[in-house]
Amino acid sequence: MKVLITREIPQAGITLLKRHPEIEIIYKKGPPLTDRQMKKAVKDIDALIPVIPDQITKEVITSAGKSLKLIAAYSVGYDHIDVAFATKRGVYVANTPGNLTEAVSEHAFALIMDAARRISEGDRFCRNKKYKYWDPMLMIGPKLRGKTLGIIGFGRIGQQLARIAHLGFGMEILYSDPIAHFEGEALLDAKKVELNKLLENSDFVSVNCNLTEETKHLIGEQEFRKMKPTAYLINTARGPIVNEEALACALKENIIAGAGLDVFENEPKINHTLLKLENVVLTPHIASATFEARIEMATMTAENVIDVLINNKPPRYLVNKDLISSLA
Repeated sequence: MKVLITREIPQAGITLLKRHPEIEIIYKKGPPLTDRQMKKAVKDIDALIPVIPDQITKEVITSAGKSLKLIAAYSVGYDHIDVAFATKRGVYVANTPGNLTEAVSEHAFALIMDAARRISEGDRFCRNKKYKYWDPMLMIGPKLRGKTLGIIGFGRIGQQLARIAHLGFGMEILYSDPIAHFEGEALLDAKKVELNKLLENSDFVSVNCNLTEETKHLIGEQEFRKMKPTAYLINTARGPIVNEEALACALKENIIAGAGLDVFENEPKINHTLLKLENVVLTPHIASATFEARIEMATMTAENVIDVLINNKPPRYLVNKDLISSLA
């Protein structure tokens, strides 16, 4: 049984798979596979372990042939996989839910602090030898205590971010979500509001929702104009949720005060204007990059593979649950 891993992952997952000699591991390291290389590499494999930048399209799934039983994403998100087509072909899709909650929420709050207190800007200032004397008006930013944090998407990560902000910094919490989260509201004094009200009343807006057809470009020019001129936008979810060109204009024209981004609309490409601006903090999709989270992701991914190929049962972290009923 062949398992293709498209990028280097922590050894914990590899070790778990190697306990089963029936599994042949095809391990690709280095730069991402091109679409052509991916279609060639997946031929006749039984399981595929892709990472977020890999586009597992209808054509890629078809290229794998009838042997493909599982696409075990090394990620929580699976918008890079054609789940509907995989389901149609009888292929399980699995992910690694829940293990990124603390890592991503911590990174989101780090971006809030960095953008507000101008830490990265100050670091560049020092490294470029511009620090000649102490200036009482240099790089002033807002305090965080008592400010309002608006969270778009109040799932596990959004609620953990709210805990950090509310319990640690006394921040008021607003959230926008199709679903009401009554427990989160009770524990964190969070208030569910419409998106427009959240944008109008928040000092910091954090994007923590899934990328869907409905949320693509959810935040654009009109939304930025509804925000306070002193507000900051944080995105650790998916790049296309925010219209990057509109964000660049909003930052350049001081429609909002700043931003912190870990994801980008056309990743890994970044809008050229954003690269020139001082009032935005940029990180290379590393919100989940803690030792603990990445190791757990590798373990969960391997468990999904073992469930299907060795134990002949659905993966424990199954995404396309409707496939089970269709196969019954």
